This record gives sequence, structure tokens and C-alpha cells, in this order.
Amino acid sequence: MKVKDKIIVVTGGGSGIGRALVLHLLEKGAKVAAVDINEQTLQETVSLAGASKDNISVYRINITERESVEALPQQVIGRFGVIDGLINCAGIIQPFVTINALDYDVIDRVMRVNFYGTLYMVKSFLPHLLERPEAHIVNVSSMGGFFPFPGQSIYGASKAAVKIMTEGLRSELADTKVKVSVVFPGATATNITTNSGLDMPMDAEDQEGQALQPSEVARIVIKGMEKNKIWIYTGRDSKMMNFMYKVAPKYATNMVTKRMKHMIEE
Repeated sequence: MKVKDKIIVVTGGGSGIGRALVLHLLEKGAKVAAVDINEQTLQETVSLAGASKDNISVYRINITERESVEALPQQVIGRFGVIDGLINCAGIIQPFVTINALDYDVIDRVMRVNFYGTLYMVKSFLPHLLERPEAHIVNVSSMGGFFPFPGQSIYGASKAAVKIMTEGLRSELADTKVKVSVVFPGATATNITTNSGLDMPMDAEDQEGQALQPSEVARIVIKGMEKNKIWIYTGRDSKMMNFMYKVAPKYATNMVTKRMKHMIEE
């Protein structure tokens, strides 16, 4: 589905990849409903939209609150008339600790934001998307959604749930006009640790010095969306980890475990 002149809803639109997706969609001629829990960063996104700011509307929503999410489609329709696409980008990570040391409230928060938030958005918007001549759903998973990273096991489980749900959704919608894609971002220079409520001096991705900028990730995602790709990998690391895990899973997991051991709290 070409995004020009389409109405696209984007969660996590206040920062990082979500903000970059909003701005790139606007550049390509789409109208965007940006969703985020942070009102201030949403307004910053509007400011960055410049001349395209009339084509963006913002909604401060906590996607873990089902009733708030269920009310959102009518708000977007009230502003733009229809809805053609949904990109679920909002997400958080967990502290770099083992499952044994992870509190249940943290586990619950990660699952509610990453999985249930995505599920609520899909369930709320899908009936409207099915009414359109063409539509598209994009759910953002993670490398952790297909590869086990120690110290991020619950985050990975939440993103694996997003992966499988999205692939199942694609099969269920195969005979409809709604296309479905799942995204596996590689290392990206974002503020996800801060947004996740973690006290870390800098994101793990940045420490490697190989992180893609959010704008480049957004470009890859939208290009994949327009080509109706099922799986969208951003960055060489994401593609390589997927390949290694398929070809030599034991070697790959052992290698990553050794590299990440110093980061994990027991």
C-alpha cells in the first residue's frame, strides 16, 4: 500500500523510531495520527513536522488501558474521516537482570505495553481497516523476538508474542485487503532506556557505535510496508542474527551470552 494520501496511525509517535515514522510518513504525503503517553514529546513531534503540521493529529493515550484504546478509532475518524493503516511502534525494554531477579510488576508492565498494547490497538482498529479498499498493519517486534538475549528474556518474550501474533494475523487476513508486516529493528540510536524508566548512562545500542538513526529505520520500514513485505529487518545486525540463529543456533546463543554477561545483574 502506497502511503501517499493515506491516514496512518502510529503509536510511540513522541520519540525514537515512532517519531521518525510520523515525520517520514508526512514527508511522503500521508496524514498521521500520532499516539503516545507523553504529551510534551507529542507536541515536539508536531513542531518538527513544520509545514506538514496540519496533516498530523496527536493523541495522548496509554495503550495499556483498553477502554482508552477502544475509543481512539472514532477520534481519528472524527479528525480524518477514515483510517488506512496502523503502525504499532510503542514499546519498552526491561532492566538488564535475570528472570530470577526481575520483579513481577516489571514483568507485568513490559508485557502490558509491548504485547497487550499492540493487541488492543489491532483489535480496536482492524474492523475499520477491513472496510477500506486497501489497508496495512505494521507491528514492531525486535531482534529479541526471534533471538534469546540474556538479561532481556521477558522483553524478548513480549516481542516474540508480537511476532507470532502478527504472523498469525497475516494468515487470518490472507483473503482480505488488509496486508500485515512485522518489523525486527536492529540497533537503533533511540532513548528507549529512558522511556522505559531505566537509569542507564546510554543505550546499549549506542555503545556498539553501529546503531542506525531512527530516520533510516523509518525509511526502511515504510519502504517495506509499501512493498507489502511480511518481514522487515532494519540493519545488518538484525539480518545477521536471524541468519545465524537459523543456521547455528547453539553457537549464536553461546556467543551472545558471553558478550552480554558483563551487562546482566543476577
